[in-house]
Amino acid sequence: MRRITLTIMVVAGIAAASIGIGRYSAHSQPRENAGRRIVYYVDPMHPSYTSDKPGIAPDCGMQLVPVYDHESENPAAKPEAAQIPAGLVAIGADAQKLSGIRVAEVHKGGSARSLRVVGRVTPEDVRIFSINSGVDGFIRETFNDSVGTLVKKDQKLASYYSPDFLSAASGFLAATERVPGAIGKDGARFTPNFPGAIAKEGVRSIQGYADHLRNLGMSDEQLKRIADTRELPDSIDVIAPVEGFILSRTISPGMHFDHMLEFYRIADLKQVWVVAEVNEDDARSLRPGNMARIIPHDGGRPVLARVADSLPQSEITGGSVKLRLEVENPSYLLRPDMLVDVELPLRAMTTMAVPMDALIYSGDRTSVYVEHSEGIFEPREVETGTRFGEQVEILRGLRAGERIVVQAGFLVASEARLKAAAPAIVPTGPRGGHTESGDHMASMKTVRDPM
Repeated sequence: MRRITLTIMVVAGIAAASIGIGRYSAHSQPRENAGRRIVYYVDPMHPSYTSDKPGIAPDCGMQLVPVYDHESENPAAKPEAAQIPAGLVAIGADAQKLSGIRVAEVHKGGSARSLRVVGRVTPEDVRIFSINSGVDGFIRETFNDSVGTLVKKDQKLASYYSPDFLSAASGFLAATERVPGAIGKDGARFTPNFPGAIAKEGVRSIQGYADHLRNLGMSDEQLKRIADTRELPDSIDVIAPVEGFILSRTISPGMHFDHMLEFYRIADLKQVWVVAEVNEDDARSLRPGNMARIIPHDGGRPVLARVADSLPQSEITGGSVKLRLEVENPSYLLRPDMLVDVELPLRAMTTMAVPMDALIYSGDRTSVYVEHSEGIFEPREVETGTRFGEQVEILRGLRAGERIVVQAGFLVASEARLKAAAPAIVPTGPRGGHTESGDHMASMKTVRDPM
């Protein structure tokens, strides 16, 4: 008895559910006599799929949802349908806004532009001086010669002793005694004040001894001092050949050294290089002599720079080059290895250019989406030229005044490829259309894309 009662209850429940579902289905189905006209049907899971008749969505198996045309709001709207030509993509205004798709007009030419990159200060190689010795010896003293110190020309930096220079210094002193007036004021010229073969021979002898002492590391200033005082020095002075900053120092008092050891490296920083890495495409717009602006990171005042005549050095990895800029630096505001910002003016484009985001790459083809009509876009192959920052030159394929997708173009391309095999029939009428639910994505329709 219990089993019969349970069976009756289950059957009754199923019947009630069937009646409820039937009533729900009957009330949930839209009726055309309610003052609203069904324009087309849309996939509720993928609004980009539309159909002109009810049915089942092919991708998710759900029932297609009707989309209505509000005749009371737009009496002129007609449910007539128009087939979009193959290869075009229809995207309503609301869908464009939601997806971040932006359309802009293409213009020819443009205003002057500038490129800002980071640069590093480095001494010019022709303004770096190396001081070394041609003998073995040991260092007696050093004088205020720390790395980074600014030294004046002819400033004494150190002194060292070597037995090798004594015989040469003695010969030089004896030769100057035989030729009075042979030493000039600068210590480098030997101009006797009397003629004759003896005088010429004496000058050659003095020149030979002087050159030998210079080779050992003695300066012209010390040579002149030997000639003036008529005394042999007990050491050789190391002096700065130029005003500049000490970049390196390898000696200390009491240190023994071998010949050809580099004592100091001094850089004249009155003019320096700023080395900046730039894109190869941007480098083509720069010419030797172009002016730039250098902005120190420490807040110092900006200074002008000039693109050097030297050929830019390409990076091994490719795609960029190192550009040299010459900067006058009389106040030593720029120091070696300092990081600075570099503002480089670039050549203004004389042809059309579009943002990089507008380009769609497909194999060896490059395309953009051109607005064929309001809300309708067509793919068009273009030929690109030089890249300027985030802009790229268009050599062929576009005309000035045309409107293209300049942002989120990949979404347009993705939509075209997603439904490439499903041609759609879309209604004519106001851009974007209206639906009962207000779902603006229902206005996005796609057709076959030849790309």
